[in-house]
Amino acid sequence: MTHAPQLRIPATYMRGGTSKGVFFRLQDLPQAAQVAGPARDALLMRVIGSPDPYGKHTDGMGGATSSTSKCVIISEASMPDHDVDYLYGQVSIDTAFVDWSGNCGNLSSAVGPFAIANGLVDPARVPENGIASVRIWQANIGKTIIAHVPISNGQVQETGDFELDGVTFPAAEIQLEFLDPADEGEGGGAMFPTGNLVDDLVVPGVGTFKATMINAGIPTIFLGAADLGYTGTELQGAINEDKAALAKFEAIRAHGAVRMGLIASVEQAAARQHTPKVAFVAPAAGYTSSSGKRIAAADIDLLARALSMSKLHHAMMGTAAVAIGTAASIPGTLVNRAAGGGEREAVRFGHPSGTLRVGARALQVDGEWTVTKAVMSRSARVLMEGWVRVPADTL
Repeated sequence: MTHAPQLRIPATYMRGGTSKGVFFRLQDLPQAAQVAGPARDALLMRVIGSPDPYGKHTDGMGGATSSTSKCVIISEASMPDHDVDYLYGQVSIDTAFVDWSGNCGNLSSAVGPFAIANGLVDPARVPENGIASVRIWQANIGKTIIAHVPISNGQVQETGDFELDGVTFPAAEIQLEFLDPADEGEGGGAMFPTGNLVDDLVVPGVGTFKATMINAGIPTIFLGAADLGYTGTELQGAINEDKAALAKFEAIRAHGAVRMGLIASVEQAAARQHTPKVAFVAPAAGYTSSSGKRIAAADIDLLARALSMSKLHHAMMGTAAVAIGTAASIPGTLVNRAAGGGEREAVRFGHPSGTLRVGARALQVDGEWTVTKAVMSRSARVLMEGWVRVPADTL
């Protein structure tokens, strides 16, 4: 009996923000996986260890959470005035599916360091000491991200004293600029696809909810925590251990996706798990984070909780943070109201692991809202590098 050998593929396992994933250079993938399609999806699922009915990812690199079931493909820039292309795949845990519909804001912070370390950025643009600005084309959504990466002695600086709630150890700070983050490619080409800052979202069998539906960073449906029976201080256990609550959130997500023009029917939501996100917000209040850290109401502008891949996120997705910052800057949205109303160019919100500050400046032009960029700080670090192995009969 013959047995298939294992393929040996160069890869780097990286943390970016509060997520981690397996990074590849496009040129290092097997030929069949260098183009989009079933072969690529099959490879990435096998790398992560999906689909796994046990929900553990024991036979793969995934961590069986939405934050750790991720793959990234980096290649030479296809767009002028950019350094690299960045393609992100969210791998489903228990179904045979890779969602390519959105970006990962957290892993965006690891793209610049990976690109520099792998020679994809012109060495002339990398200082011996200082900051290297890496111009990234986010290929999933067709947007530009600029990562400001610290450099020490000609190498990416990974260690430092920047602390990010949701990450245990400090590291070097990487500032990210998400340029023109409104997702004009979907939902009718507007930041607010329904044309309203607040809508009544009807979810048959569940209820009617006030909702702000926005395309910025990632398509997101914002709800009021009180309307759902929550305070906004909830941690993961309060949501993820409640099957009825998770089913309600998924119904809201599916019907919201239809209202946003992302899908034609609620039945299509199962094949689009990564987007849109559902989040709920509340006015600032004190609470104890998942690490035991006490968060004072005076230290934040509002509370925010978000679900990713049908589970409450342990911290906050980077792209959802962009959506929060953008919505907070626009008077009248549910996020802005939760933050106290008025005009603002930055907001600090409380999430399950602590706090996060994000800046955004919105403008109204000819009656339409637009935002030029959103800014936040993250950190990134190489966890392991070498080769990942998968059975050759995967492809």
